[in-house]
Amino acid sequence: MVGRRVWVPSCAYDLARNLGVLQRGPGDPAFRVDAEGAFWRASRTPAGPGTVRIARDGKGVEAHAWGPGAEWLLDHLPALLGDDDDPSAFTPRHRLVHEAHRRNPGLRLIRTGLVLESLIPSILEQKVTSDEAYRAWRLLLQRHGEPAPGPMEGLRVMPDPRTWALIPSWEWHRAGVDGKRSATILRAVRVARRLEEAAAMDLDAASQRLQLVPGIGPWTAAETLQRSNGTPDAITVGDLHLPRMVGYALTGERGTDDAAMLELLAPYAGQRHRAARLILLSGRAAMPRRAPRFSVRDFRAM
Repeated sequence: MVGRRVWVPSCAYDLARNLGVLQRGPGDPAFRVDAEGAFWRASRTPAGPGTVRIARDGKGVEAHAWGPGAEWLLDHLPALLGDDDDPSAFTPRHRLVHEAHRRNPGLRLIRTGLVLESLIPSILEQKVTSDEAYRAWRLLLQRHGEPAPGPMEGLRVMPDPRTWALIPSWEWHRAGVDGKRSATILRAVRVARRLEEAAAMDLDAASQRLQLVPGIGPWTAAETLQRSNGTPDAITVGDLHLPRMVGYALTGERGTDDAAMLELLAPYAGQRHRAARLILLSGRAAMPRRAPRFSVRDFRAM
């Protein structure tokens, strides 16, 4: 064990819900919840690989960290847990949103400060189902990642940029990753240092920086920056499901597209991602089925 830190939230706090957005499927090799309910994360920090264990400790949150990246992880613990987030800046404008906001007082937008670890799995999620993307992430980390520091067996740190670049084509194929997505990842890791700089940028500048890489569009940029930067306005556009879910929850109508969703969320300018999360947490966004299920392909945007 290299280090320990305790962070005490100033008000209600939901550790599981806030950290849960970082898990890429139930078999994520870089994320684990142990029998005691503690959260384990393996990350590749600027200082090197590191593992952090995070658990509630009375009124606070206690973290222990291991590896070369331990100090970095503990230094950034408050941001990771959402200490930089300001939920008081949000004002509900709809009865459903108001009720969801009231029922979820512990919601915070986390900030990892690490771009690539959210960008690569987001690229893997382009235009496929979540299950396919989770399988690819799991296989690639198990095959090409490295054992995480610390006592948690089976935890893996994602590959460094050079290792990503050296993965042969048949390994991408084995993981079910098509040439378009693997090529996008290869382009991204070649400029990894420039992309990591986006963690310190505002939303527009960070989104533009990520989208300079061919194959990264608004969908992937938003999904990444929601986690790496904790940006409350990083609303996901180009998603197959989100516009219809937001539209159904707020209006009862089924045919909502991106443009209509953005119009509905316009009163939440600056907080549209938070508003969308609350809508999804309301339990009113799921439309009753009245047609055959969609095919296995998801067709989300880049």
